[in-house]
Amino acid sequence: MCSPAGLAGHTRGIKTLKFAPSDGPATPVPYQARVYSGNPMKKKTHQESQKPLQAAIVGIGCMFAKSPDAKAFLHLLLRGVDGVTDPPASHQALNDYLDRDPRKPDHIYCNRGGFLPPVDFDPTEFGIPPHALEATDTSQLLGLLAAKQALKDAGYGEAGKAFDRTRTSVILGVTGTQELVIPLGARLGHPIWRRALSDSGIPDEQAEAVIRRISDAYVGWQENSFPGLLGNVVAGRIANRLDLGGTNCVVDAACASSM
Repeated sequence: MCSPAGLAGHTRGIKTLKFAPSDGPATPVPYQARVYSGNPMKKKTHQESQKPLQAAIVGIGCMFAKSPDAKAFLHLLLRGVDGVTDPPASHQALNDYLDRDPRKPDHIYCNRGGFLPPVDFDPTEFGIPPHALEATDTSQLLGLLAAKQALKDAGYGEAGKAFDRTRTSVILGVTGTQELVIPLGARLGHPIWRRALSDSGIPDEQAEAVIRRISDAYVGWQENSFPGLLGNVVAGRIANRLDLGGTNCVVDAACASSM
C-alpha cells in the first residue's frame, strides 16, 4: 500500500510532510499525517509497531520574532540575532502590568519576550468578512498564513503542482485557552463592577456610565465570537479556507503543542 502525505504544525510554524512506503520511493500524494496500512482498528503486531515510518518535511511556513517567514528566520539564526526584546509599540499594554516586585498579585515582573512583527492580513483573501476579524482569535488568522506558506514552500501554491486536496489533512498543536477568551470573558464581569460601585456610594446613573466605558474597552460578543475563540477551529478554518478535505484536528499538549 502506498503511504501518503499530510500537513502538520502549529499556528506559528506549519510543516508539510510526505510519507514514503517501506518498499518503494516517496510518493507525493497528500494525506493526513497519521497513516494506517490496512484496517486501522486492527491491533498491530510487535514487529509492525517497531517498523519505522518514513517521513519527509517538504515545506515549511512559520512566523517568529523579527521573522515574518522561514527565510527571514534562517537569516536571523545565521546572524545570531537575539529575538527577545522589550515590548514593541504594538505591545505597550504589557507595561501597565509591570512591577518589579515578583510577589505583587496580578502583575508581571518581566515584560521582555519574543514578539511577532506586524503581519499583513487580507480577510477577503480567505473569505472572512472584515467585521468578523475582531471576533476571531489571532491564532486562526496566523494559522491560515502559515499553512499557505507551507503549501507554497512545498510547491503546492496557487500556481504550483496539483495534488489531491480531498486526502490532505491538517493536524495542529494548539493550547486550550486562546487569546480572545480573555477580553470576551472580562466583559462578563459587569455584575461585580456594579456591586463594587454601589458599595462605594456611586450613584446608579454614574455607575452605569462607568460600566459602559469599561465594557467598551473589550471586544464585544457577536455571532462570530464562539467559533472565533475555539482552538479546534484553527485547524478547521485552514481546512475550510484552503479546501483540504482530509482530517482536521488539534492536539493540546500545553507548551509542548508547539512541537
